Amino acid sequence: MELLDPAILLQLLISGLLAGALYALLACGLNLVFGVMRVINLAHAELMLVGAFSAYLLYRFFGLHPVFSLVIVVPAVFFFGYYLQRVLIERVVGQPLLSSLLATYGVSIILVNIGLLLFSADYKSVPAMQGSILFGEIAISKPRAVAGLISVALTLAIYFFLERAHLGKAVRAVAEQPQVAAICGIDVRRIRMLTFGMAAAMAAAAGVMLAMIYSFSPISGADFIQKSFAIIIIGGMGNFAGALYGGLLLGVVESYVAGFSSSQWAEAVAYLLLVAVLLIRPTGLKGTAYVK
Repeated sequence: MELLDPAILLQLLISGLLAGALYALLACGLNLVFGVMRVINLAHAELMLVGAFSAYLLYRFFGLHPVFSLVIVVPAVFFFGYYLQRVLIERVVGQPLLSSLLATYGVSIILVNIGLLLFSADYKSVPAMQGSILFGEIAISKPRAVAGLISVALTLAIYFFLERAHLGKAVRAVAEQPQVAAICGIDVRRIRMLTFGMAAAMAAAAGVMLAMIYSFSPISGADFIQKSFAIIIIGGMGNFAGALYGGLLLGVVESYVAGFSSSQWAEAVAYLLLVAVLLIRPTGLKGTAYVK
């Protein structure tokens, strides 16, 4: 069978890992917020689209390549997330999950409608990079390669920040025992604002990478938020590393399913994989945790 050719199998694996890296960057931010604050952020995909449309505007009006626009977009959305947490999200921390769902759903609706007013429902794209990189019989799309590598680099940078940096350890302390962290002198409220800002920045970075690969509109967030929720459940709720593994796994499985079957089945694979993991390991592949 032609699909069993080693070159094709390797091509599908690489494509899946590159797509999975983008999924993981988005899902890790969502899991970070849940791990630290027990808040489910339904506006996470809309924050991703803020990054995508920002990259689109910078490319259209200033000719700025999406890779370089990260320097502007990521800090800007970090501060937006920081103050969104300060003004709104902080009020639902510690409340029943329904409170955070309603609050962040409201933010999602506001952002979607602002997007529709500014950009309409038409799909946009950023054709800043085209062509493929050839390695023998393997052809790797340049936009996907760049987006995947940057996504991996950013996700690992946040992971090592949480593991090694003093401030990152403070984030983990607040996630695990917020009362003890406060007694030890950690400003818990400030850490929560920092965490939400980081998660928003990760979503925006994923959006900039998304703009290089896909067409998008203000209503494109639904598919990505659904996949992100599937990933964090597959990897383990609140487990940062679990979201990374879950994103890569989903990307690879989707790639092979699309290669051997059809893109329609590939769209459904996230939910089939979710059901399989819940039946075998209900706490996810890495187990439920905080931000470990």
